[in-house]
Amino acid sequence: MIGVMRFDIVTIFPGFFESVFAHGIVRRALKGGLVTVEAHDLRECAHDRHRTVDDRPFGGGEGMVLKPEPLAEALEALGVRRREKREENREEREENREQGEESRDQETRVILLSAQGRLFTQAVARELAAVERVVLVCGRYEGVDERVNELYCDMELSIGDYVLSGGELAAAVVVDATMRLIPGVLGNEASGEFESFGAADAEIEVDVEGVPRSQHGAGGLLDYPQYTRPAEFGGLSTPAVLMNGDHAEIRRWRREQQLRKTLKNRPELLEGAALSAEDLRTIEAMRGEKGR
Repeated sequence: MIGVMRFDIVTIFPGFFESVFAHGIVRRALKGGLVTVEAHDLRECAHDRHRTVDDRPFGGGEGMVLKPEPLAEALEALGVRRREKREENREEREENREQGEESRDQETRVILLSAQGRLFTQAVARELAAVERVVLVCGRYEGVDERVNELYCDMELSIGDYVLSGGELAAAVVVDATMRLIPGVLGNEASGEFESFGAADAEIEVDVEGVPRSQHGAGGLLDYPQYTRPAEFGGLSTPAVLMNGDHAEIRRWRREQQLRKTLKNRPELLEGAALSAEDLRTIEAMRGEKGR
């Protein structure tokens, strides 16, 4: 990635993000100049007296739809060209890289935040963290005129199978999840790798006995439970295995706990995870426990 990563957010509520990005890791990344985030008021691109950005949907139905003209003007004002043109430039950049030349154009992804979108996952966050600029279009009301999606957007994203009042909360989630994967943002780089939905097993250290150091990447297992001081709390004790100093045994225990937590909370993830024969035997044993 060349230079500082940039996030641009098109919204009718730019003030929403002032407090959201004023704390924690995001604030440190902004202060450290590792990323930039700017919210742009869509109403500045509405030129009637009432600064109208929405209208009734063709064909009837409830609610209002964000109009294409203000959105297109807002994107063009940010230097975002139509998708077909950007795809042409992307091909040119690839050719330049093959020839050892560096392109002056930023690699940009334009994303429409929508309940109808592709599910946002850690894999998508990693994909976005590899580009130089992400432009997020916050939907509102009943959505956005589909022509904006077709002409300008590279993808639609949804952060879950539910409906929000608007795309602002989703935009904050996408920025946070993506930003923490940018080198230098986290104090410990391994924090973004060895966690739920972290790097794929093929890319991480494997124990001498074949036990992964941590868990799978996107679509894999959840993280194992964590404990800290005091060793006893509320009548419950920290598992003794975590305090015996045997790192191989600790890894085996953590692997079992990953399988147990995933089976309990997200069993559908097991279908796409890279599981060993021992993992499969462990899962079957756990399922047998549930059937007792």
